[in-house]
Amino acid sequence: MQLEDVQRVTVLGAGNMGHGIAEVAALAGYDVALRDIEEEFVQDGYDQIEWSLGKLAEKDRIGDDEAEAALDRVETFVDLGDSLADADVVIEVVPEKMAIKKDVYDEVVEHAPEEAVFVTNTSSLSITELSEVTDRPERFCGMHFFNPPVRMDLVEVISGKHTSEETLELIEGLAESMGKTPVRVRKDSPGFIVNRVLVPLMNEAAWIVESGDATMETVDSTTKFDMGLPMGSFELADQVGIDVGYHVLEYMHEVLGEAYRPCPLLVEKVEAEELGKKTGSGFYDYENGGAEIPSDAIDADVRRRLLAVMANEVAGLVGNDVADAPAIDRAVMLGAGFPDGPAKLADNEELAELVDVLDDLHEETGEERYEATDYLREAAEAGGFHGDAGGDEAGEDDAFAAYDTLNVAVEDRVGYVEIDRPHRMNTISGELLDELADAIDRLDADDEVRAILLSGAGDRAFSAGADVQSMAAGGAEPITAVELSRQGQQTFGKLEDSDKPVVAAIDGYCLGGGMELATAADMRIASDRSELGQPEHNLGLLPGWGGTQRLARIVGEGRAKEIIFTADRYEAETLEGYGFINEVVSGDEIDERARELVESLAAGPPIAQKYTKRAMHAGRTDGEAGLEVEAMGFGHVMNTDDLMEGVTAFMGDGEPEFEGK
Repeated sequence: MQLEDVQRVTVLGAGNMGHGIAEVAALAGYDVALRDIEEEFVQDGYDQIEWSLGKLAEKDRIGDDEAEAALDRVETFVDLGDSLADADVVIEVVPEKMAIKKDVYDEVVEHAPEEAVFVTNTSSLSITELSEVTDRPERFCGMHFFNPPVRMDLVEVISGKHTSEETLELIEGLAESMGKTPVRVRKDSPGFIVNRVLVPLMNEAAWIVESGDATMETVDSTTKFDMGLPMGSFELADQVGIDVGYHVLEYMHEVLGEAYRPCPLLVEKVEAEELGKKTGSGFYDYENGGAEIPSDAIDADVRRRLLAVMANEVAGLVGNDVADAPAIDRAVMLGAGFPDGPAKLADNEELAELVDVLDDLHEETGEERYEATDYLREAAEAGGFHGDAGGDEAGEDDAFAAYDTLNVAVEDRVGYVEIDRPHRMNTISGELLDELADAIDRLDADDEVRAILLSGAGDRAFSAGADVQSMAAGGAEPITAVELSRQGQQTFGKLEDSDKPVVAAIDGYCLGGGMELATAADMRIASDRSELGQPEHNLGLLPGWGGTQRLARIVGEGRAKEIIFTADRYEAETLEGYGFINEVVSGDEIDERARELVESLAAGPPIAQKYTKRAMHAGRTDGEAGLEVEAMGFGHVMNTDDLMEGVTAFMGDGEPEFEGK
């Protein structure tokens, strides 16, 4: 079966995950059969889809017609046979119990079309074991969506022992058609990628507290404000549900052995039915304030211990050919919101030191979870999971390829710079500022590059602002904040001062530091679904990356004060009226129109463009200086080949081909 053959998707289970997957499939244009065992359950799921589509339309993420069309594609069923009629792909989303899932497949094989592909949304159970109760193990794989499916980009596509390559490629294509990012899990292994990293991390956090080596507040402060993770370990356990992580851990313990023995602290919480937010209390009391995590209780030993355990899990996955380090990093960033992937976090700490941490803990406790894997030792000797990036001898293209937060390429005289952090809404970290500064320097020095296009990966955000979470590790020290402000000012200043025309293509959120970045461009084109604003005053902050200066020059001081003081969000059309946006186009046209614009600028006369920008910038504070630069530039271009080319083309009614000479 080819992807174009898939027309109808049956989703078995209408709970939170089931109705979410059904909605995603319907939005992608597939006919969807949503089935559950009782009419009440399936109707609740349908109602949730209708509500969610309404919210998406209300927020202009989709049009009203698109929402209505998606809902029309969803048909509800209680009868299993009827739901499976004409199904091309069957996505099973029933409770996470092996026995229940096997019972479902016993019935499914009796009714499903012979050519239908089966996928299970399990988060940890064996794909191989489930496939073997069906009549088509080669057309069976895992398709693990993350909650909520409508918002989360990651889908783990997991191979069972018998799964064919054709099936994996089909389901990866299906995930992409739904607007998701598939990550291949090459081998059936408990927890797959994300849970295999997160659940042992949660368990180790509990063991640290259980052993009295640190308090819960210290562990969560360290994970959130030192490691830069989205939540503290215990805060995350409460958010997901302590029982959810515990049951995954139980399965891993059963299959993988003593290294995954659940900490008694987790057992106690589950037995007491204190499962986190959903029960009102867990590690924190949500009826009396919830998680209050101190930002100044970080502990370096706790950080190294957690990173060491996490690195060991990454090594286990790589060494057993479950996934490679880049895939693991991509999956955990997308699925868990990590600012960087676990392999990269471990590399930054230096693997050799983390191996020493594990060896010391293993010698002290004898616990199997601290026994370093062979592959971890090999990776430590090789310099890290990602190896040597090439050092000083790397060429320009190699340097671009080595960026972690940017995609940079040069094509047809245009330098393309894409912020590549869609898992974090393309927020701007300190590392991104460093890489952006380097990329601008390289592009500016490249005579083959005649214009620069700046954009953000995905269609949700150009950039939603500063990555406050990853920057929190610097603490709240004024000196640190001043240095961060200057770093952003200088980096964005490089973009503004580039001799080449710079275009910002804005699609989605363009907020805070993201709007300041766009302000440094020469021209801005935006999709009609974009939202822009400077919300810093809502946080008690002020724009710190040049926003107080550049914005006023573009829209005038009065409008700039309005935008900053109100901290409101603005539609692209409004800011087009203010003079901030040069052109607003539909979301479907933004990429093509931005490329068309920047290519037209790249075809322009580079020497004249350079002196035009310099004259304009010089005249901002001194009109006489601006006129002088204008005059000098005018004189300079009079002696260029470009001028002769332009005049000749004009006289001959042709198109000039400027070479910058």
